[in-house]
Amino acid sequence: MLDNPISRHPEFRYKTEFQSHEPEFDYLKSLEIEEKINKIRWCQTTNGGLFLLSTNDKTIKYWRVQEKKVKRISEMNLSSAQDAGDGSFASSSASNPAVYLPNGGCSGGAYSSFSNDFTFPPGGFPSLRLPKVTSQETSIVARCRRIFAHAHDYHINSISTNSDGETFISADDLRINLWNLEISNQSFNIVDVKPANMEDLTEVITSAEFHPVHCNTLAYSSSRGSVRLIDLRQSALCDNHSQLFHEPETPGSKSFFTEIIASISDIKFAKDGRHILSRDYMTLKLWDVSMNSGPVATFQVHEYLRPKLCDLYENDSIFDKFECCLSGDGSRVATGSYSNLFRVFGCGPGITEATTLEASKNPTRRQVQNPARPARSLGGLTRVVRRGAENAGLDAANNFDFTAKLLHLAWHPTENSIACAAANSLYMYYA
Repeated sequence: MLDNPISRHPEFRYKTEFQSHEPEFDYLKSLEIEEKINKIRWCQTTNGGLFLLSTNDKTIKYWRVQEKKVKRISEMNLSSAQDAGDGSFASSSASNPAVYLPNGGCSGGAYSSFSNDFTFPPGGFPSLRLPKVTSQETSIVARCRRIFAHAHDYHINSISTNSDGETFISADDLRINLWNLEISNQSFNIVDVKPANMEDLTEVITSAEFHPVHCNTLAYSSSRGSVRLIDLRQSALCDNHSQLFHEPETPGSKSFFTEIIASISDIKFAKDGRHILSRDYMTLKLWDVSMNSGPVATFQVHEYLRPKLCDLYENDSIFDKFECCLSGDGSRVATGSYSNLFRVFGCGPGITEATTLEASKNPTRRQVQNPARPARSLGGLTRVVRRGAENAGLDAANNFDFTAKLLHLAWHPTENSIACAAANSLYMYYA
């Protein structure tokens, strides 16, 4: 729950919690399906209720969370003491344990089979008294409205809601499906990168996102470091992209780890839809949707880890999937790192800072020196701007805890606040 007066910081209060998924077992494939949630996405709010999509590896659920008034009976009929005093009913015999109620009611049998002990008061009952039902409190109730299942052979890695408020997409390694929120037993396959021979497979889908404004446009990223923009109006199966964003390799820099660290783990559209932010293992890249010659800005996140790629490969850390996010005004971008650290970069006109913060109750703020380069507006960028290069201001790579990973974070769509998930805690920062 958000309470946000203009003169004070936003205040978040606990609202509710509910169990979204349970462990399942796929008997056809002899596969256990974890209850772990991969993605959560908000849907458009209607009638005061909160709607959201949640997914684990195989099943997507559509939830409605709303406040419901709890109705209670606050005033019953005549009390038992009054009943006994005014002669409305007499005690029943031991052989007939039925209890007679005021106004001629009987709780022990049909109304036509009264006992001879029952007597009406002279003149009958003067009035009919009914219980009063009042709403004294409210409770938060989560109800699953739809279950979208059996449409993905591989693990679902992303879901995204459409700006039309009616449809959403779900993506796994090889396919992207289009769903209607009101139809759970049918989906349309709009992207399929599965080759006829799986030995010819060269890349997989890693993330997919709808355009925030145009309901016919979406983007998806791949393990080869490319982002593709597709238009649903072109054809039913969008095998051909309308735009391809890919930064060519630097000559002579190819190594065993080149393709691994080039894999994009997350993409996000800016609020206005003009830019796409992508996160690979080493960098953040900002792309202009109208210019596919290269990113308009590149932010170094893990350059200091390049000498340790062999160790990171051995302990599988090189395959960690870090998310990224943009501020509502598009002036800053952020992503996570190790040791529960996250980095915030300025990318708007006149903003050049790169800040490292620790997700803890007492965050340590460390300002990173920027390379000497004049600040330039995004609209005027025609070549790559590299910011946030690592220097002595950050700890050496040997001092980082690679088991403490800040993989998930999100920026508030309108406020200058950011939420970070570190271990089993959620931290929120407001500037």
